[in-house]
Amino acid sequence: MKPLTVDLSCLPLLASALSSAERGWPVIPLHPRAKRPAGHPERACPGTGRCTGGHRKPEQRATTDPELIHATWAMRPYNVGIATGPAGLLVVDLDVRKPEEREGAPDGATSLAALCERTGQTIPTTYRVRTARGGEHLYFTAPTELRLKCSAGKLGPHIDTRAWGGYVVAPGSTTPDGAYEVTDDAPVVPLPGWLAALLTEHPKPVAVDLAPVRDGTRAAQVALERECAVITAAAEGGPDGRNNTLHKSACKVARFVAWGHLPRHVAEQAIQAAGETTGLPPAECRTTIRSAMDWVLSHATPREAA
Repeated sequence: MKPLTVDLSCLPLLASALSSAERGWPVIPLHPRAKRPAGHPERACPGTGRCTGGHRKPEQRATTDPELIHATWAMRPYNVGIATGPAGLLVVDLDVRKPEEREGAPDGATSLAALCERTGQTIPTTYRVRTARGGEHLYFTAPTELRLKCSAGKLGPHIDTRAWGGYVVAPGSTTPDGAYEVTDDAPVVPLPGWLAALLTEHPKPVAVDLAPVRDGTRAAQVALERECAVITAAAEGGPDGRNNTLHKSACKVARFVAWGHLPRHVAEQAIQAAGETTGLPPAECRTTIRSAMDWVLSHATPREAA
């Protein structure tokens, strides 16, 4: 291999790229201190060089070739991306709560803990990376019999997965929010079967069947029906928008539960059914509804002061 002059500031990132490649994980360059792939987008593809036969997406350009990696990271401190599909990985991405979300909304770690509690399952020890914003990446080897794709919110609020069609930022990379750092250098273990099953599950819409609320007031019944209608009307939005609508509506109904005008189980069953009609996973609906109910019940003002 022809010797290359390397900018010293690039050495840590070059080492990160080579380390990933040694594990058999193909890498791609990301813009310095950013998470976007370097190189031209498809709309600006010149159709020459590597793209002579058609535009090559980042996943197709990922490499484990040490010579190419040295040439790429020799002169510019690119961040490092790992192409999860070609690497045979599925990475569970636990994100933090967004600043604009109301207090009490679950973050990725809380959602995963709730999912484990409901299913009676556990997450095995595996390779973990802390993200720049304080979230976490859990690395698993993907099942060879399934071609799992990326998902957003399928396992719960702020839980995404990266597999075919995606990538993760490798440790050693930095953004204005901070650095990506290994927190557990344990061997990467296979994706648990129960998680694989949830990621391949396609829940069918559930019809909303509102049982009469004999113990509640008429206002509570009207509010419950109205908010269920609001939730089902959000079916055309993205997963984040649908989940936010579910959370807001659950909070509004939870006031009537806190005031004693509506049984909690009645409210939760109706809102759960409405949430599932939008295509949100049942587990995600349960987590979001429970989080909203718990927060409002602990913070609600008395009926007379509301």
